[in-house]
Amino acid sequence: MTLDRAVAGEFPVIILTGLSGAGKSTALKVFEVLGFLTMDGLPPLVMPEMVRLFRKQDDFRHRGLTMGLDASGDDFDKQWPLALGQLEALGAKPRLVFVECSAPALMRRYAATRRPHPLEGNLGLEGAMEEERRRLFPVRERSELVVDTTDYSIHDLRRCLQEKWNFLKDKQWGLRIYILSFGFKHRIPTDADLVFDLRFLPNPYFDETLRPLSGRDKVIADFVLGSGLGCDFLRHQLEYLNFILPCYAQEGRYRLTLAFGCTGGRHRSVATAEAVFDSLRKSDYAVFLEHRHLDLE
Repeated sequence: MTLDRAVAGEFPVIILTGLSGAGKSTALKVFEVLGFLTMDGLPPLVMPEMVRLFRKQDDFRHRGLTMGLDASGDDFDKQWPLALGQLEALGAKPRLVFVECSAPALMRRYAATRRPHPLEGNLGLEGAMEEERRRLFPVRERSELVVDTTDYSIHDLRRCLQEKWNFLKDKQWGLRIYILSFGFKHRIPTDADLVFDLRFLPNPYFDETLRPLSGRDKVIADFVLGSGLGCDFLRHQLEYLNFILPCYAQEGRYRLTLAFGCTGGRHRSVATAEAVFDSLRKSDYAVFLEHRHLDLE
């Protein structure tokens, strides 16, 4: 299924359901971070209308639509097949994800949160869990992906979803890397995850012919990084990043901000940030560059 809705007029529609307490809300948050418009607690017959509305909006900010299915209605058994038929008639071709969990783990979760089960009523917790499994059995059987969340963290769940479907691996929706240059005399960016102090590198500021230029100029980049210490530093820096970035991605990080600082934020930090940006944007990550203090005195 293509993600280019401008060309194909299509977008992924994912229906997410499963056992209450198994992590459906957590799974929805994963899809939200991955760029989907998400909504929860929808009765079956509302879902086709949501698809119609989403199509009319031409919302290119989102890569698709993920809907959490509510199975608590008494007529769910009748409404679900009807809703699925309406979605398929719209050409939506919904993909089903079902989350479940072992009964002992569900009992522990309900004991910890002290929340009532949606179907509990006069059935008691154990009876409500059995009734929900019965209702959702036809949905589970049709699901493209069944995830047992008994021992899953949110990062495990994200990896599971991405490994199942290649279209979730698009670098636009994976680890996003923000590269900042800054000057220590102004301030360290508060949004930085990793800060690199470059004040040990050769400083063009003390050359009056170079001082008016910036790290964007080739002559400054060559002065800072072209030979000797600067060249060795850049090589080691890129080796370090090539090692740690896959580790961050594997652990489920969505955003990582790298801040490179020198005294004023005009020469050494800018040249280094530009060089790192040029290298990383050739990789499988979405990379962004900002020179925060370049134009400050």
